[in-house]
Amino acid sequence: MRILLVKTSSLGDVIHNLPVASDIHRHFPQARIDWCVEESFVAIPRLHPAVGRIVPVAVRRWRKALLQAATWREMLEFQQRVREVDYDLVLDTQGLAKSALLASRANGIVAGYASDSARESLAARFYDRHYSVDRQLHAVVRNRQLAGAALGYRVDDAVDYGIAAVAQDFDWLPEKPYLVLLTATSRDDKLWPEARWVELGGKLAALGLQAVLPAGSPLERERASRLAAAIPGAVAAPPLRIDTLASLLAGAQAVVGVDTGLTHLAVALTVPTVALYTATEPGLTGVYGSGFHRNLGGTGQCPGVAEVLAELAPVCN
Repeated sequence: MRILLVKTSSLGDVIHNLPVASDIHRHFPQARIDWCVEESFVAIPRLHPAVGRIVPVAVRRWRKALLQAATWREMLEFQQRVREVDYDLVLDTQGLAKSALLASRANGIVAGYASDSARESLAARFYDRHYSVDRQLHAVVRNRQLAGAALGYRVDDAVDYGIAAVAQDFDWLPEKPYLVLLTATSRDDKLWPEARWVELGGKLAALGLQAVLPAGSPLERERASRLAAAIPGAVAAPPLRIDTLASLLAGAQAVVGVDTGLTHLAVALTVPTVALYTATEPGLTGVYGSGFHRNLGGTGQCPGVAEVLAELAPVCN
C-alpha cells in the first residue's frame, strides 16, 4: 500500500498530523507513507521513521511571485514529482482549497473531509471520498479520525507522534539543567509580557535551572537577547534549524512557550510543556499529547507567573 499525506502548513498543523503516520504504520506496517509539505517544514515529517518520500511545495513563496517564470516552472516540477508515484490513497487532512488542489494533482483516490467538516467547504469538491468528522474535536483527533475513516480502522488508542530528536552537543549550552522558553510567535497579541518572562526566568534560576531562549527572525532574536540579559544565567540561543531545535527541546527539563508551533513540537517530543495563551482558545488547537503538558490562559486572558510555576513544580523540583 502506498499513501500520500497532504498537510502542508503551518508548523503546528504539520506537527498535529504526525500521529496519523503513527496510526497508519501501526495498522499497516508494510504501507509506504509519503508526505506533501511546505518546503520550510520538511524537517518535521523527516523526524518520523515511518515517513518515506517527502514532496515539498512552496505555495507561500509562489503566491508572492505568480508573474515570474521561475514560479510556474517550479509549480510544473512539483506536479511532475507528485505524479511519479501511483498511490492507493491520497489523504488531505488540511481541508483547505489549496491543499485539496495539491492533493488532486497526485495519482490516486483522493480523500478528505466532507463539506460540513472541512475548514473550507470548497475543498470537498476535489475529493473522491468524503468523511464527516466533528469540528468540535481537537485538531489531532480530527486528523486521526479522518485517516481511520478513510483506511477502515478505529482510533481508540493513545496519541503517538512517533518522533525522536537526534542528540546533539551544543558548545554554547549551559551544563546545568535547562528549560527552554519559547517567547516568539506569529502575532503580537499572542506574546506573553516581557516582565513576566523575566520574573519566571529569575525564579527558575533560583531553583538552579538555566533558561535557554531560541528565536528565529532578527526581531525575535533581539527580544530573546534582551530577556536573556535580564534573567540570571540565561542564554539566547543562536539561529537554529528546526531539526536542531528539536534536539534542543528534547534535552530540556521542561518547556514554557507561547502559542507557536515549537511549543507543539516540545509536546510531540514528550517534553514536559506549559503553553501560554493570551489571544486564542486552546480547546481545539492547544498542545495535546500523552506526556505532561498544560494549556494556560485563553482569549483575553494572560496567565500569571505563579500559575506557570505551579504547573512546573512536579517536573522542576
